[in-house]
Amino acid sequence: MSSVGTRVKIKIIILFLESVKKTKNVEYHKDGSPYAKGTKVNGVLEGYWEWFRLDGTKMRSGNFKNGEQIGEWVTYDKKGKPYKTTQIKEKK
Repeated sequence: MSSVGTRVKIKIIILFLESVKKTKNVEYHKDGSPYAKGTKVNGVLEGYWEWFRLDGTKMRSGNFKNGEQIGEWVTYDKKGKPYKTTQIKEKK
């Protein structure tokens, strides 16, 4: 591949990466305590997310890929201890 072709590919990759908006998000209960924490990429849930009860204990956690639940998801009891684990297969 010519150096011009390589430069064009590099420029396209740079433009794509600049267009990706990755944000850390915290959503809140009405009382102001955290309800959910995680990352969104271009407004879509991505990576590890956690949900919390009003008292602050963790309620559920798991991962997203392109807005879809994937992998291991854990549900926690009222004391915040894991009591159920679910495996979610990635959709094809």
